[in-house]
Amino acid sequence: MDIDAFIAAHQGQWDRLDQLARRRRLPAQEADEMLVLYRRASTHLSMIQAVEPDSPVAAQLSARIGRARTHLTGAGENTFTSAAYFFTQTLPVAFYRLRWLTLIITAAFLAIGVGFGYWTYQHPQIDLLMPEGQRQAYAQQDFVNYYSEHPNSSFASQVWTNNAWIAAQCVAFGVTGIWPVYVLFINAQSVGIAGGVMAEQGALADFWLYILPHGLMELTAVFVAAAAGLRIFWSWVAPGQKPRLTALAEEARRLITVAVGLVLVLLISGIVEGFITPSDLHPAVKITIGAAVLAAYWTYTLTLGRRAYAAGVTGDLGRYDAGTHQLTS
Repeated sequence: MDIDAFIAAHQGQWDRLDQLARRRRLPAQEADEMLVLYRRASTHLSMIQAVEPDSPVAAQLSARIGRARTHLTGAGENTFTSAAYFFTQTLPVAFYRLRWLTLIITAAFLAIGVGFGYWTYQHPQIDLLMPEGQRQAYAQQDFVNYYSEHPNSSFASQVWTNNAWIAAQCVAFGVTGIWPVYVLFINAQSVGIAGGVMAEQGALADFWLYILPHGLMELTAVFVAAAAGLRIFWSWVAPGQKPRLTALAEEARRLITVAVGLVLVLLISGIVEGFITPSDLHPAVKITIGAAVLAAYWTYTLTLGRRAYAAGVTGDLGRYDAGTHQLTS
């Protein structure tokens, strides 16, 4: 094939295709014309690449075809627009739908934690749980030193990744109905026993001072993750009129965003734990910062979440992305 003659014969069609592709809007007749030219240009590109695959003409024609394809199929939603919608609609409505279950889990966690703390504090044979010397070292040194034995940045990064992993597990494995309950119980037991030992050693003030600044938001994030996991579990236990797999898929798509959102929430609590908790700030300032972070979360959830929920936002994917839906009566 004479490549120069081929180019001369079809250059006008390629120029016309590029001209149409650069316009914002096309009437129906020109849109049909561009579709015909697009198909022809694609065939021409294949013929040129068969003869001279690395020629500048092939690269130029490929770019023109790419612009035409974008015009015909759409460029997709802007990345910043998608991110804004996620943080103002999808994520807050997911948090909002879990608000009551989150509060129930919080109450259950506190009840279990206080129960274990009181049991430890009043245990007649507490030496069997932890020897006297070990309890003294824990209350006077180990508990406080835990927050400052590593550099602030590395400690914040460590607790962030660990807590984010726990939250992701609660959401992902929540379908079992067992894992979130197990994680909550183990954490409540650990916090309760630690508080009981600190109280028995007369260091309960240190316990609250080093738990509250970061723990208010950190534990709430775990409660939210557990709530999401249990909601996913309940979707296949009680699917209503939908098939179990359909109900499970819909609820999982709506709530898996919680795991993504909690990564950012736990990043903030990790920064507080790494830099605020072990700092020399006044205790009231530390606790106020932790309370402000928790208040910001609930303000975000109740304000934007309620608004999105009222507007009918579900947090699910669009019908095209979610796939076909099985009709139910």
